[in-house]
Amino acid sequence: MNEAEQERIAHTVLERAGGRENITKAYHCMTRLRLELAGGITEDLKAQLAAISGVLGTNVSGSELQLILGPGKAAAVDAALQTLLQAAPAAAGPHAETTCPEARSSHPQVGDGKALHARIRARNATPVKLFFKRIASIFIPLIPGFIACGLISGCLNVVGKYDSALTASPLFQLLAVASSTVFWGMNILVGRNTAEEFGGTPILGGILGALLAHPDLAHITLFGAPLVPGRGGIISVLLVAALATLIEKRLRRLIPETLSLFLVPLLTFLLAGTAAICILQPLGGLLSDAIGSAATTAIGSGGALTGLILGGTFLPMVMLGLHQTLTPIHAELLARYGVTILLPVLAMAGAGQVGASFAVYLRTQNKKLKKIIASALPVGIMGVGEPLIYGVTLPLGKPFLGACIGGACGGAVQAAFQVGAATIGISGLPLAAATDNIPIYLLGLLAAYLGGFLATLILGFADPEE
Repeated sequence: MNEAEQERIAHTVLERAGGRENITKAYHCMTRLRLELAGGITEDLKAQLAAISGVLGTNVSGSELQLILGPGKAAAVDAALQTLLQAAPAAAGPHAETTCPEARSSHPQVGDGKALHARIRARNATPVKLFFKRIASIFIPLIPGFIACGLISGCLNVVGKYDSALTASPLFQLLAVASSTVFWGMNILVGRNTAEEFGGTPILGGILGALLAHPDLAHITLFGAPLVPGRGGIISVLLVAALATLIEKRLRRLIPETLSLFLVPLLTFLLAGTAAICILQPLGGLLSDAIGSAATTAIGSGGALTGLILGGTFLPMVMLGLHQTLTPIHAELLARYGVTILLPVLAMAGAGQVGASFAVYLRTQNKKLKKIIASALPVGIMGVGEPLIYGVTLPLGKPFLGACIGGACGGAVQAAFQVGAATIGISGLPLAAATDNIPIYLLGLLAAYLGGFLATLILGFADPEE
């Protein structure tokens, strides 16, 4: 996407979102531009933003409005929008689009899916699911790091298998160090993000995360047993950073303002650090061991059957909002083993969507639906599945079931060979480069495409009228 396109989308978003004064916060993840608006979110606003050329869809999560743009595009548009927000307050620009009446329609329909998506979001807005969403949001800013290091690791695996002599070269070894960098800093990053997410001071969460991984802990014996640096992984860091936030908030209410600058950070660090070393790190270690063992045992023992179940049920999990619970599990598996064997299995659900949508494309007589699928299939292959889910398969019903069957087929292949991925945040075809068995991953991807395609052809669907 060129610079003019970035500016056009950013100008139009700024105009339709109510201008600089209405946007209280703007940032991005891998595929979405995320906005927090002072004036709230309405169906009319969502429809206007979804109608912008280049926007693949919209999503609302709590008070946050998300514009689905795709990998790379989200970061580029966000950068252009930040420039506009820091400049003059005028909302409109020379690249702004004219809002057409059709853009304001919020009626649910095939190829749109906004009303359907809104109903699903409202049903999933329970306290427990919103809590897991907050936990998942701690890791969203880390995804670019996982992707960069994971892709380097995947490429090194390929090179090392092609010519083992290359592994002794300084360049290969330097890249190997680079590929593990995210894991060396993960405790600090997770601690910082956890404190920020729960309303504490980010740097206090960061240094507590560093404390738990400090190598000199190994030289200290406490209660008759040596301390273990990094025990409990990110689970311990999540626990101690959350506790530190609670302690900090309470101390700010108790300590006079004249002394808070000195005493609040000191006491927060000492109290939370003591609890971390004596209680939370051992507890986190038990939880971390349980999560790692459960995931590896389930796939190692269950094999293809486990993959079939996980791959086939992941899309319904997304509909129920339960997929948020898997993000910290992926991160923990990466920290413990260097790969997550869950992600390749679960990524097959999106591949099933691609196969099912292609079957709909071949069978439907609806020209608008064909156009929607043709524009959404490329991004679906690249791992962005929301346009296909909410705009095609879910509104049609049976193709959604066909997509689940495709995901089950691909998941069975990935689990049977225990394919691991050295990253999170990407899926579809791009994930292949970060896996430890690229041929098998591609075989599973093909199985998911074919499974979703054939299942949808067999199940059929009611072709919508123009």
